[in-house]
Amino acid sequence: MAFASHDGVRIYWRLDGAADRPVLVLLNSIGCDLSLYDAAAPHLLPAFRLLRIDTRGHGASDAPAADYTLDLLADDVLAVMDAAGVAKASVCGVSLGGMIGMQLALKSPERLEALIVACTAPTPAPDVPTWTARVAAVRAEGMTTVVETVLGRFFSLDFRARHPEAVDTVRAGMLAMDAEGYAGCCAAIRDMDLLRRLPGVTAPTLLVYGRKDIAAPFEGHGDRIAAAIPGARVAMLDTAHLPCFEDPAAFAGAVRGFLAEVQSGSATREAAEALFEAGLKTRRKVLGDAWVDRSLARRTDFTADYQAMITRYAWNEIWSRPGLDHRTRRLLVLAICAALARWEEFRLHVRGGLEQGGFTQDELKEVLMQTAIYAGVPAANTAFTEAAEIIAELGAG
Repeated sequence: MAFASHDGVRIYWRLDGAADRPVLVLLNSIGCDLSLYDAAAPHLLPAFRLLRIDTRGHGASDAPAADYTLDLLADDVLAVMDAAGVAKASVCGVSLGGMIGMQLALKSPERLEALIVACTAPTPAPDVPTWTARVAAVRAEGMTTVVETVLGRFFSLDFRARHPEAVDTVRAGMLAMDAEGYAGCCAAIRDMDLLRRLPGVTAPTLLVYGRKDIAAPFEGHGDRIAAAIPGARVAMLDTAHLPCFEDPAAFAGAVRGFLAEVQSGSATREAAEALFEAGLKTRRKVLGDAWVDRSLARRTDFTADYQAMITRYAWNEIWSRPGLDHRTRRLLVLAICAALARWEEFRLHVRGGLEQGGFTQDELKEVLMQTAIYAGVPAANTAFTEAAEIIAELGAG
């Protein structure tokens, strides 16, 4: 087992992965140890060398009886990086691990390539009394006094129902913890003061939050961090407080995508944004500003990436090719959509073409006549009916 020594305390660490990969430091939540990332590790190892650390008071690390501070816990991480021969790394932390990561970014920015913080908070207020009470309760009565409350905040209800074995594993780990180690880390959370200093973070930063998290929801926690750290990005996952545990593949995907962009510089993101803007210009020309504005306003976390993709590729890559003009492409789309019975898309392009002067009613009629011969009369029947309704609506308008 590998240990680093700091301030007379042994900190356990584990290094996995190919030596030629960039290093990603993984920091655990309070109440968990480095096994928190066991399920996510296989998704991360193809891209990174993983340096996992048992935070002071957790796992195999020592648990001295004292109030810890975020600065002390950050120094523990630096001691481990030194022991592992890691001069610079990306740092990813969940909950308490995210707080330590932010402290590291402020304390030793030269050691960080990038920062990922998940389901964390920048300040305990107005929860200072809660943390003070938890410190006292754990020191007086042991871990049993807090375990069930914590588990109820760690996991979503549906995950607990589907994976009781996973919840029991975390429960057993918490019950086996040294109460002094847990209390010491509670004190670090109670006494932290990060928010006012976060504008000083210079590392590229990603915030990962769970939509079902009641322990550190994005509203009131992540949104304040995002507003404070310059250029911070946000990824929302359908999990509670431990996203790397509940949905390891989605968590790893968010981390890998962000760090790939960081490693390639801003060129990838800037290129994607340029393609999107070019496609959006064509989309507005074909469908009109009003429809495009409504479509963009309806985007959700679930649909936003898809909307971006079709804007970049369909509207920029295909609609902007020089071989056919927009009028020809419009008429082709109508014929194809009618032949395939894609009536929602058919109505969209009938309306857009007529509103934007992309073709005439006579040209629309001729396309549908041709469709009757090559795609069948039933398809043309429906197409004429759908088109006639839109023509009537536009005429009434």
